[in-house]
Amino acid sequence: MNIDQLYDIYKKHTSIQTDTRQLKAGDLFFALKGPNFNGNTYAAAALEKGAAFAVIDEAAYFTQPDKMMLTADVLETLQQLALRHRKELRVPVLAITGTNGKTTTKELVSAVLSSAFRTTATTGNLNNHIGVPLTILRIPADAEMAVIEMGANHEHEIAAYCKIALPTHGIITNIGKAHLEGFGSEEGVRRAKGELYDFLRDNGGTVFLYNEYSYLQEMSKGIKEVITYGEKSADYTGEPLADTALLGVNVTGIGTISTQLVGAYNFPNVMAAVAVGKYFNVPDNNISTSIEAYTPSNNRSQVIKKDSNTIIMDAYNANPSSMKAAIENFAGIKAAKKVLLLGAMMELGEDSVKEHQALANMLQRTHWHAVVLVGGDFSNITHPYLYLENAAETAAWLKQQQFTDTYILIKGSRSMGMEKVI
Repeated sequence: MNIDQLYDIYKKHTSIQTDTRQLKAGDLFFALKGPNFNGNTYAAAALEKGAAFAVIDEAAYFTQPDKMMLTADVLETLQQLALRHRKELRVPVLAITGTNGKTTTKELVSAVLSSAFRTTATTGNLNNHIGVPLTILRIPADAEMAVIEMGANHEHEIAAYCKIALPTHGIITNIGKAHLEGFGSEEGVRRAKGELYDFLRDNGGTVFLYNEYSYLQEMSKGIKEVITYGEKSADYTGEPLADTALLGVNVTGIGTISTQLVGAYNFPNVMAAVAVGKYFNVPDNNISTSIEAYTPSNNRSQVIKKDSNTIIMDAYNANPSSMKAAIENFAGIKAAKKVLLLGAMMELGEDSVKEHQALANMLQRTHWHAVVLVGGDFSNITHPYLYLENAAETAAWLKQQQFTDTYILIKGSRSMGMEKVI
């Protein structure tokens, strides 16, 4: 059986599943492997539960030839099937990558586009070598728009995703310090994220670019069409309204958009959604109401009211650039008492101790009611603050303080689980 034959089966059964616990009757089951699991062992069970077909890559489990495809590599077959489907689609495909703000930008952009077009977007942050092809295979034949988030922790990863997704449009949110273990340096991050621009340059694509970042202007040279957004000298402009926990944006030609997002560091994400909406002729009112209606979740830029306290929960992930932005924004909020609970940053390689020390030094330039540094390389630096080992200890400390009328910022890398503090 080849990809074309598998594609004929897919067209009759368009729901893909890789986890038998989530399987529904009529799904196609792809027996993926991981460090701690082997999907091949579940293939027969998937068929018993009602799967229409199973794709496997170990001959020992090839027990039902009429309902199974034996391939050399299930993941590669999944990606090939996604490419086969992508070539059938005649819709704009907007790819989004960057160091910070990928998921928020994707959610805002897809909300705006969905107000006027049948739009398919990446679910959650399924932005890797499995999530990208799964997103493509979720795009129905009658779709009018697709938005695909692309994450990466090493070079050549974005390039590989582009070969599957064949994007026509793209956004790089920003370039910062993240996953330095895989990229080696900030320049390595730039090369890796720039692979999206490389694809669009080679294929006559369009870029939406935040005009305040000169490095993006440099990286985008030679691209057929560049649409800019920012505070000034751009195709679409606006300005953030400061001093409040929730971000307001005064957009030229639209007016004030009151978001449910924390911080001026989300201004470029909002303006990206405005630029995409305007470019695709989404009505101004749709753009405004869609952005205002978006409520962040999954510990991303959430504002939580608890008794008389205001908690800014931004604990989905953290790296030096996102930490700096969050702390600078928090410093600008007008409040009598401000407390920071900061979990360690991960995947920074040999720069980890240096980056944690730089963050502690930055904190000392502002007066805070209290600062707690939690875990990781915060234990290996010099600072005047309280150090605790983990989120559980931090939760116990916070409960003892009985703060009132206090603003609290909670942020840290995913593995720190800082959301457990509350």
